[in-house]
Amino acid sequence: MNQEYIVDKVFEGLDFSEKLLSKGDYENCKFVSCVFTNSDLSERIFVECEFVNCDLSNTTVIDTAFREVKFKGCKLMGLRFENCNEFLFSVDFEDCRLGLSSFYKRSMPKTNFTGCNLREVDFSEADLNSSIFDNCDLSGAIFEKTILKKADLRTSFNFAIDPEVNKIARAKFSIDSVGGLLHKYDIIIENRMTHQ
Repeated sequence: MNQEYIVDKVFEGLDFSEKLLSKGDYENCKFVSCVFTNSDLSERIFVECEFVNCDLSNTTVIDTAFREVKFKGCKLMGLRFENCNEFLFSVDFEDCRLGLSSFYKRSMPKTNFTGCNLREVDFSEADLNSSIFDNCDLSGAIFEKTILKKADLRTSFNFAIDPEVNKIARAKFSIDSVGGLLHKYDIIIENRMTHQ
């Protein structure tokens, strides 16, 4: 069966939860305010595409290719990104809600997460080398054997990262969030009072 090849097309306000998006290669396409909830995007290829204000919650993404794909203001709850096609996997998230999603063992260095809700996201064994977590809520996010070398978490909050089981060399943290690295020790960290 021949796959469709769609380029430079804008899809706006469409509901793909009932009628599935056609299998094919989508290049430089834009999806605006579309609904994909509980749908199946398996085996589609997205190259240099943008999803804006879309709901992709619980969408199946088995062997889906996301190559230089940007998500802005999207709801991506419960997505299993570890099932995506690994070849040239590259994504960017801005103001997205990714709660309960999983990037287990996903290689995704230099990924940007800006203003995202990443509650209970599984980053176990993921490669997030040089990634940026800018103003993200990481409450309950799982970091285990995760590569966070040179990652920037200075403005993010609510994380618990164990330096003994994760690679965090040259990662950046703010003094206010350093408690997130000591969470397992159940210690109390207070600001030192300055003396006049």
